[in-house]
Amino acid sequence: MQTLRRRDQLLVGFTLFSMFFGAGNLIFPPQLGAQAGVDTWPAMAGLAVSAVGLPILGVIAVVRSGSLTRLAGRVHPVFATVFTILIYLSIGPCLAIPRTASTSFEMAVPPFLPEGTPLIWFRLGYSALFFGAAFLVALRPEKLTSRLGRLLCPLLLALVAVMFLGCLIHPVGGYGPALPPYDSAAPVEGFLTGYQTMDTIAALNFGIVIVMNIRALGVTEEKAVLRSTVRAGGVAAVLFLSVYSMLAHIGALSGGAFPGTTNGAATMTNLVGAIFGPWGRAILAAVFVIACFNTCVGLLSSCSTYFHTLLPRFPASAWAAFFALLSMVIANAGLDQILEFSVPVLNILYPPAIVLILLSFLPERLQRLRAIYPAGILFTGAASILYTVQGLGAAVPVLDGVLSAIPLAEVGLGWVLPALAGVLLGAVLSLQRESKEVR
Repeated sequence: MQTLRRRDQLLVGFTLFSMFFGAGNLIFPPQLGAQAGVDTWPAMAGLAVSAVGLPILGVIAVVRSGSLTRLAGRVHPVFATVFTILIYLSIGPCLAIPRTASTSFEMAVPPFLPEGTPLIWFRLGYSALFFGAAFLVALRPEKLTSRLGRLLCPLLLALVAVMFLGCLIHPVGGYGPALPPYDSAAPVEGFLTGYQTMDTIAALNFGIVIVMNIRALGVTEEKAVLRSTVRAGGVAAVLFLSVYSMLAHIGALSGGAFPGTTNGAATMTNLVGAIFGPWGRAILAAVFVIACFNTCVGLLSSCSTYFHTLLPRFPASAWAAFFALLSMVIANAGLDQILEFSVPVLNILYPPAIVLILLSFLPERLQRLRAIYPAGILFTGAASILYTVQGLGAAVPVLDGVLSAIPLAEVGLGWVLPALAGVLLGAVLSLQRESKEVR
């Protein structure tokens, strides 16, 4: 069987890590540490499940299935098309891609300008340069291993390690107290914090790009590609756990030294500034720009590749240019409005994405019970929609009481029991159908 050289395997793992690791991955672990304080490590256990385990499983699930469309097609062909388009648009030009430029701009430009400087032209120039460079790199998605894995990922890891070592050599204090809600259910809150990285949804996009990079390195057999993907996922998981642990430690120290600051970016700014002085701002700027650029390139590549397969008359390069331009406009003119619209959309998409990924790993004999997919996703989707509507304050009073009574609803996981009920119902319906066919 074909196999990647160990060096190439590490590079693919570094590439996968680089594509995932963006603004949210930098902000939320230190924010978790600042809020969880002495309960940082139980909270980190929950974060590891939702922000490390599920994203890696998502990439593997897509590779095993052949594509996100095939995976979602186990539910229904119409669902496959609609769900896949919503996933790509939500994690792409409608939210995540514009956020990479706007977040990195806030960390890399305003801190070095005189206070009160108008930012509109600086933001426009930065976003044009940022998306122009990302577009050029994204034109060759099969080359991401050499461009992200060999250079930018090691540089990012080195900068994060410098911040962490600074905290070890010059500690500014100890961990602070655990703040609500981490003081009562730290692992669950850590799990829910992992939602905000959006990596599980991004994983459904990135699988196709990772396959392209593995095949570009000479591995073409399906089983060998899958095995290489699993190993790359293992490398990325180790990197994620290491970096998240370092960032959570930084956040916990910052929360103890600067109580009251729970925002992830402010948490890092406070501590890095206290340890490194003016150089701290430069280190943070470099970390954010590199991380956000890597993620932007990965998202542009995966989105343009998908929409080219959907509408092949338009080349992937044209789609990449369109998404880069659209993202630049949104980053400059309407990101707040897009965020306000996209958050509930993501709350609706996330639970079905999790269930779809987990169902794909059921044993083969259970995979034959085909109704578990439509029934499980139907119940999960209905629950996630209803809970999102409830969160927006538009729920019907009677229904609101029912939703609040469902187990785990109080911790934001009310969709779990309906998902299990849907899967069990699907299994029963499949078995009944099989028994009728036997008769």
